Amino acid sequence: MPVALSQIRDLLLPGLWGVSGKYPMIERQWPKVFRQTDSNMAFERRASMRYLGLAQLKQEGAPTSFDNAAGQRFVYNAEHLEIGLGYAITRKAIDDNLYKGEFGPSNDGLMESFKETEEIYAANVFNTGTTYSAATGGDGVALFSTAHPIDGATIGNQPSPDVDLNESSLLNAAISIRSTWKDNAGLKIHARGRKLIVPSQLEPIALRLFRSELRPGTANNDVNAIQGMNESFKEGFMVWDYLTSSYAWFLLTNHDGLIWFNRKPFEMDMSVEFTTDNLLVKGYQRYVPTYYDWRAVYGTFPTS
Repeated sequence: MPVALSQIRDLLLPGLWGVSGKYPMIERQWPKVFRQTDSNMAFERRASMRYLGLAQLKQEGAPTSFDNAAGQRFVYNAEHLEIGLGYAITRKAIDDNLYKGEFGPSNDGLMESFKETEEIYAANVFNTGTTYSAATGGDGVALFSTAHPIDGATIGNQPSPDVDLNESSLLNAAISIRSTWKDNAGLKIHARGRKLIVPSQLEPIALRLFRSELRPGTANNDVNAIQGMNESFKEGFMVWDYLTSSYAWFLLTNHDGLIWFNRKPFEMDMSVEFTTDNLLVKGYQRYVPTYYDWRAVYGTFPTS
């Protein structure tokens, strides 16, 4: 059923002091997490390669060792989401509405609906990050795992067991990223944590960790190591309002791997239905937030 006179009955009479119900929206947060790029394909695919391993000791007169194991290891897939929303409103409801400037066909929050939908789908890459999706593919485990496969070994970007956010767990995450992360051939890479991401419930803890001049949560007169690690935590922390867990937290790294593909930007269209004179308004958009390298983020999912 279209929006009709009965649904806006008080907007048909003069004398209203104002019309409310529309509020300031949260500014876009996902662009601080994902790198954006345009796409002109129905599907986007990315191959993760294995390059050469360690050089080998050569004995005098002996042949040189050859590493012929280089090549493709994992393929990550991304299929664009098709997003749409619309509504219908009767001609009488448009004609007789005295407050079109505040509640009209082009001023009803359609764009805001699409913006919040973007945030939800982007955050779901993290919220569902412990569940493996064959549609995304990749290395056969979820985005967050204790055992991402590389040649001859596994590496985790999730601790076991999961840990609450505190000074010790955050420093251990940064140390683990720096000391244990390797490429597909097992070579150590330049990996550093750069930005902490927390839900709103953990903002007070993050503030204490990053803003305390001395060691947070203790009576010790030690320096705050979080502030002193020159190559880690350079971008501080951010609160992402669309994370669903009150306890999960994440650490973005200096490696690319979280990507937002824009296929079709938001567009809005209107048309009049010939037989009813109802005005039809709809929005449309295509995109997909996804990942192609787990090394872009470290995450942990404690439950209390």
